[in-house]
Amino acid sequence: MEKDPSCHQDVAKTVACDGATEGTETQLDDFVGAHPDYNEEEEEKKYFRRKRLGVVKNVVAASLAGMLTYGVYLGLLQMQLILHYDETYREVKYSNIQLEDIDRKVLMGINVTPVAALLYTPVLIRFFGTKWAMFLAVGIYALFVSSNYWERYYTLVPSAVAIGVAIVPLWASMGNYITRMAQKYYEYVNFTEEHVQEQKRAPRGACNAYIVIFQTIFYTCFHLSFVCAQMPMLFFLNNYLYQLNHTLAGVKHCGTLSHGTLPGFNTTVLQSLPRSVNLIIVESALMAAAFLAMLMVLVLCGSAYRPTEEIDLRSIGWGNIFQLPFKHMRDYRLRHLFPLFIYSGFEVLFVCTGFSLNYGVCALGLEKLAYLLMAYGLSASACSSLALCMLRLRRQVPLLAGAIVHAALLVTLFCWAPEPRYLLQAPLLYAIAVLWGMGSALNKTSISILLGMLYEDKERQDFVFTIYHWWQALAIFTVYLWSGLPMKAKLSIMLLTLVVAMGAYLWMERKLAQHVAYRLPRIPRPRHRMRGYRYLEEDDSDETGSEGDGGSSNNNKDEHPVDSASRDDDLPRDDGDQLG
Repeated sequence: MEKDPSCHQDVAKTVACDGATEGTETQLDDFVGAHPDYNEEEEEKKYFRRKRLGVVKNVVAASLAGMLTYGVYLGLLQMQLILHYDETYREVKYSNIQLEDIDRKVLMGINVTPVAALLYTPVLIRFFGTKWAMFLAVGIYALFVSSNYWERYYTLVPSAVAIGVAIVPLWASMGNYITRMAQKYYEYVNFTEEHVQEQKRAPRGACNAYIVIFQTIFYTCFHLSFVCAQMPMLFFLNNYLYQLNHTLAGVKHCGTLSHGTLPGFNTTVLQSLPRSVNLIIVESALMAAAFLAMLMVLVLCGSAYRPTEEIDLRSIGWGNIFQLPFKHMRDYRLRHLFPLFIYSGFEVLFVCTGFSLNYGVCALGLEKLAYLLMAYGLSASACSSLALCMLRLRRQVPLLAGAIVHAALLVTLFCWAPEPRYLLQAPLLYAIAVLWGMGSALNKTSISILLGMLYEDKERQDFVFTIYHWWQALAIFTVYLWSGLPMKAKLSIMLLTLVVAMGAYLWMERKLAQHVAYRLPRIPRPRHRMRGYRYLEEDDSDETGSEGDGGSSNNNKDEHPVDSASRDDDLPRDDGDQLG
């Protein structure tokens, strides 16, 4: 029986098709399949190494941006106040606009406006996000620089008020940003840990080493702003100043014997008036530095939170966001730190005004002011690294060391009245400036590190840093008000505040060692509108408490138990009890 030839053709075609399909699949596997040399574990390590380098880049960029911003602000303000103080400059250039009155209102706007910052700073940071709040505040500082191109009441005073509005949001968001970078670095180092992969809270104290290191980097850069601020005076304004025999001719008493701000100082300090073109060049250089700081925040600084975390931080309700800073003040840890926050504001403004003018300028002349503040800034920058001792010693050590240094200096200043126009006192004055810088560095770096250690929850850090910088702003406002007091009264107030601050801090540490419960307000659960792919599945949410142990109601279980009376009084039990 003969077979049909068409049957043989069909079989041949089927075999050919199968061969072609197998060849195509082989090529596709070679194209999209795993490379024989691909090591998934090694690639994962490389990925998180890049992430860690990105975090370091964020910290350095934010630190340099803060340094440039504050340096430009201080340098411009110092230069303009000296120029406007000279009565010849006022009469020749601005005889009809009353620069003295404008300067008083500028200082009032800068110092008084932050008093209300607690009301809007948390809302501002949550609304814009940490990075964009920093960018907005740095932009306002740049606006202040630009307003000095045309010095009029309607340019200088509104920009000064804007600076006052931006002061607390800038430094609160900076402190929050650096702390968050330390926590993200910990996550990228320990990416294989289960609690990191599931986005649960890290063990208590796990991030402390990175908080110490990153805050040290930040304050090392930040304190250099006092050096940058002296560049306009060093390279420009000093060429126009009279020598000390002229400017200090009417000064009779210095230091502890003085009253107010350098009484008897000559009202003519410029031996020749700077040309307007030269002033514009200096202001343009400062404007370029401020613009560079804006670009560094915009381009080089990454986000502090994941987008979903930003959504959850806003979704607790604006009423809750407004109230939570006030509720956090009921925590005894913060209450015991209030005097330390206040002293931190006292000491930084005192060294820029009281010490530098009534001691430094009074003895050495206005032309040495820049060198005195540069000594302070360089010392503070270098000594910020001493806070790294927290990696090995108890965290009380740097704070107590800084307090002891400042206490000794305050007693020395209280007992010492330099001779006017006596240059042989320069070594002692520079030594005091260097030691004061060391105390300031230990004070400020240690406070920020301490807050990062005490409040590890990412939902609370912006509130805590807002409270810190608000109290600091209140202290600066107080120094502005007491400018007419005798120097002995100022030094006595500062010494008393320092003693109270150290006593309150040590009492707080003692209570923590005894495991005394503290009242920590509950962060309400985010209230989302169930729209979009982000919330289609409940498991996809990383809202507070979504993973079982992430809820802020568990904070005290991780730290210290809270008695039932305070829990009933303070902490809402369910969503129905939340405010806002």
